[in-house]
Amino acid sequence: MFKLRKGLRGQRRRRGVALLGAMLLPLIGTIVAAPPASAAAVTASCVKTSDWGTGFEGKCTITNGTGSAINGWRVEFDLPSGTTIGSSWDAVRTSSGNHYTFTNAGWNGTVNPGATASFGFNGSGGGWISGCRVNGAACDGSDGGGGDTQAPSTPGNLRSTGKSASSVSLAWNAATDNVGVTGYDVYQGATRTTSVTGTATTVSGLSASTAYTFTVRARDAAGNTSAASNAVSVTTDPGGGGGPGGNKVIGYFAQWGVYQRAYHVKNIDTSGSAAKLTHINYAFGNVQNGQCTIGDSYADYDRAYTAAESVDGVADTWDAGALRGSFNQLRKLKQKHPHLKVIWSFGGWTWSGGFGQAAANPAAFANSCYNLVEDPRWADVFDGIDIDWEYPNACGLSCDTSGFSSFRNLMSALRTRFGSGNLVTAAITADGTSGGKIDAADYAGAAQYVDWYLPMTYDYFGAFDADGPTAPHSPLTSYSGIPIPGFYSDAAIQKLKSKGIPASKLLLGVGFYGRGWTGVSQSAPGGSATGAAPGTYEAGIEDYKVLKTRCPSTGTVGGTAYAYCGNQWWSYDTPSTIGGKMSYAKNQGLAGSFFWELSGDTTGGELITAVRNGLG
Repeated sequence: MFKLRKGLRGQRRRRGVALLGAMLLPLIGTIVAAPPASAAAVTASCVKTSDWGTGFEGKCTITNGTGSAINGWRVEFDLPSGTTIGSSWDAVRTSSGNHYTFTNAGWNGTVNPGATASFGFNGSGGGWISGCRVNGAACDGSDGGGGDTQAPSTPGNLRSTGKSASSVSLAWNAATDNVGVTGYDVYQGATRTTSVTGTATTVSGLSASTAYTFTVRARDAAGNTSAASNAVSVTTDPGGGGGPGGNKVIGYFAQWGVYQRAYHVKNIDTSGSAAKLTHINYAFGNVQNGQCTIGDSYADYDRAYTAAESVDGVADTWDAGALRGSFNQLRKLKQKHPHLKVIWSFGGWTWSGGFGQAAANPAAFANSCYNLVEDPRWADVFDGIDIDWEYPNACGLSCDTSGFSSFRNLMSALRTRFGSGNLVTAAITADGTSGGKIDAADYAGAAQYVDWYLPMTYDYFGAFDADGPTAPHSPLTSYSGIPIPGFYSDAAIQKLKSKGIPASKLLLGVGFYGRGWTGVSQSAPGGSATGAAPGTYEAGIEDYKVLKTRCPSTGTVGGTAYAYCGNQWWSYDTPSTIGGKMSYAKNQGLAGSFFWELSGDTTGGELITAVRNGLG
């Protein structure tokens, strides 16, 4: 028995609609409006695409403003003491002390007139670059400014266009210049926080309930700087601020894994994963006729395990009333690892169609769930319930029209019935687009009833779009060329926090699998394809334990890895990229991380080890 993976499949079939709404979002430190043409030169613009206070992701874009192609580029700059770069992509990085040099990768060295190339990097610390040079000249082209001494006009009407507990979005009217404006510097008080080429940005990494004052200055190619704009003061929203993160590590165990995959509860122990987990989500129970029901009775509580298959080396019996199957193995696993909690998850992509009827009578639904989870045969196995509704008041495999309040009402009823002694959690959408699935239901109102949310920050892109473009299925941050703005993890986390949901109730999702295309002719993201790459159990999907050797990683983008082998293109997380994601989770003050699902890891638990070590 096999059920489709959890994730964002609902958006995929309405990509045009999602894209139209998402284009209205301001992007952190990215181009919003093209600047006027500057003097002919090769320039480089470096911005922070994400900033969480103690670290950041940066991006540099090289623009060929000359009339001839360039064959090779080099960008170098300095960072202040205490700020370092830990990883980079799409360039070759060298460093000497705090001086960093980036040269083109083999495939992106030729830049035609008017074209661009880019590279990215992750850093720690709160500083930013200085002394930027491209191919030996000033990054802003001022070395070839032709004696221009006239400063741009002052940017007008600086204003706040949005805010959250940890960020402020700004916009302003464009400045003018006798030659051309090449960028804008945004200041927080007397400190320059970012430089952008457009007329909008989002300043992140701020503290909740705190007043900040911003100004902006315009720059031209010769380095002339305008006077400061009007100042705008903004107080961030309360709650959801960053801080030390939690250390929850939650892994999904898929009940159907006991069939073809031959992955049993014992594997959680022998791989070393049990010692690294804090919670296991058992997937899935079904939702039928407004009630919680058993998903697969044979796998759940009837399959007889031999002594060799059993966690404790003792075979199941056929005695009347004896518990068998995965439930009994989970009981034994908890006895061996007393710190472990097990939560029964209901719904999922395939079985979410019944939630609409359940929402019509939340109290009756909650009572049915309690009676099933607390059934005397296995009451000691489970420590609570997880609801995986894909998606309330929106479309997944089927469309739900139960209304904005339905999810809140359902979670309220579950909390009332399960009480404070049981865990009540929910896996939720990670659609960060404007007007998307997060906006469709009252996740903020329901947050008071849950112990935590698990935003499914994976499955953003994949071969369900058979012709591409190729894109990572679980990007942490945005990147140039992302097919749908707002389809990345940080956008979802910030959107949820902006609604007042505390960071301490959010976990970051990781996929222990990859998504891939075939018929691809380029290594870099954004290529066209002819269909889904072959997978062991499903086309377009493959476990990390297979991909790590079959199609090793060849690059990273948006904080995750991708691989190009033959004519196949895959995206998946590696121990290295998981380390970066865990740093993000800690810096954002999240409760920890969860992953789908245990059987995708290696027999030695490479990925869960990276999760555990990253969270500390």
